[in-house]
Amino acid sequence: VQLMDSGGGLVQPGGSLRLSCAASGRIFSIGTMAWYRQAPGKQRERVTLITSDGATNYEDSVKGRFTIARNNANNTLFLQMNNLKPEDTAVYYCNARTPDYWYWGQGTQVTVSS
Repeated sequence: VQLMDSGGGLVQPGGSLRLSCAASGRIFSIGTMAWYRQAPGKQRERVTLITSDGATNYEDSVKGRFTIARNNANNTLFLQMNNLKPEDTAVYYCNARTPDYWYWGQGTQVTVSS
């Protein structure tokens, strides 16, 4: 499985960004997918996940602002981020889970600053 993250950038506080993750390879084995982020000097943390059935879970600080979605037809994962805050600044990573392994995208930088 190969994952390609995209969509990061510089945005002002209160702004929005939409991240995408395109999956290729043995995609039939992918179950749950997720977005993680890692800020400078901090550990990587899970932001949100979505199961193959569409059930979702969000980290408390992003509830009501971020929305995860997946399109199984074209093997793409999305993260809509609204009302962004400076503390959302991090490298965001796409994650895809199979029974044998967890796969990661290369990461995309999100910077929230005025």
